[in-house]
Amino acid sequence: MKSSSLCNTLIVRLLVTPFLLGTVAAAAAQAQVNFSAPPTLAGSRKVMGGRTRRRTAKQQVQNGPEQVLYAFQGGSDGSSPSSGLIFDSSGNLYGTTAEGGGGACTNGFAGCGTVFELSPNGSGGWMESMLYSFQGGSDGASPSSGLIFDQAGNLYGTASHGGVFVGGNDGLGTVFELSPNGSGGWTESVLYSFQGGSDGEYPQGLIFDQRGNLYGTTSGGGGTCGKFGVGTCGTVFELSPNGSGGWTETLIYVFQSSDGIWNPNPGLVFDEAGNLYGTTPQTGGSAGCFNGLGCGAVFELSPNGSGGWREALLYAFRGGSDGGYPTPMLIFDRAGNLYDTAEQGGQAQCPSTDFGCGTVFELSPNGSGGWTKTTLYSFQGGSDGWNPQAGLIFDETGNLFGTTSGGGMLRASERAVAQSLGSVPTEVEDGRRASFIVFREAAMA
Repeated sequence: MKSSSLCNTLIVRLLVTPFLLGTVAAAAAQAQVNFSAPPTLAGSRKVMGGRTRRRTAKQQVQNGPEQVLYAFQGGSDGSSPSSGLIFDSSGNLYGTTAEGGGGACTNGFAGCGTVFELSPNGSGGWMESMLYSFQGGSDGASPSSGLIFDQAGNLYGTASHGGVFVGGNDGLGTVFELSPNGSGGWTESVLYSFQGGSDGEYPQGLIFDQRGNLYGTTSGGGGTCGKFGVGTCGTVFELSPNGSGGWTETLIYVFQSSDGIWNPNPGLVFDEAGNLYGTTPQTGGSAGCFNGLGCGAVFELSPNGSGGWREALLYAFRGGSDGGYPTPMLIFDRAGNLYDTAEQGGQAQCPSTDFGCGTVFELSPNGSGGWTKTTLYSFQGGSDGWNPQAGLIFDETGNLFGTTSGGGMLRASERAVAQSLGSVPTEVEDGRRASFIVFREAAMA
């Protein structure tokens, strides 16, 4: 991702449309803001009078005034904050920027990325602190996924580039740890550098198991997907402490073209039995989506009792009204149902795509070893938004919150600029696209 002239703010009202499934019961909703220990609440189903009532009403959240916590300047402070945020127990926020910082990266990247902290300054504002600036060498570059804490307060994440350089590329990625150094700063340690090929490449996102092992996905490496024209298929990996201060990588699953699914999304989730669940943006089972590569899938990885893992396809999207391209990442409720969004498909035709405006869906065990998929909401492409590209969160009462990358309402100032340029946007236009085109044309005029 190359740098644009806009550095992006941390919370951007114009680029996302927050929505709520269920009863409107929140003053604000923010995209991809996750807590260190998020609740998993059963709110999609509520037993009333012996019957199951499914909440399917979708409402746009009516927020109070937006507060920008921090506006990135695009230099040493970082730019392009594209991942989620996490809180510590003191109320400070932590995240990554894919670009910016002090490193000198190649291929047009404006800096190699950063890890930052935002802390309340006591006066109603927030102060940014740079915890680490990637240099683009063996330490990694482009940390475009989020962070997680361990119980000791150390941070862990992935850098999609840097590390080992093969064949003139930008590096195959690293898994890193940031630890407080006792002097007010943080020290970075590279836990693993991906080697490419069967080892995997371009890591994305991490989770812990109960024993302190790390799990994540790589978008490349692993098996060959040549018959689908997409190179390599991706992997799921585990990193375990080796008892000598280092970490050992184990590939728990290598995707193959014969699986019919490949290139897993970032973001895995465990169930209580220790099985892993994730999504892929493409499948081989349906030609109803982009380039005939299928519409995406939900998969499960389960220990096979012999030290390995077996993969099961829980659901393959069919496109059209069924939805397509599930996003990272899945969440559970207490009843064991899974929830996520699909970027495209659904019941409405969108101006931005030929494949629908996107959906919110649920997967429920059917009692016979399979899963039943239910579409909870199909976006209509107007003020309700379209094309959700991030996951969901629950509130305390079981309502689902999320964001869409397009749609919503244009502000009066944007409408005036657009009209002066000979364009008259309407509420059903993509708010993100309209804003981008308006200000690009204004700069070029």
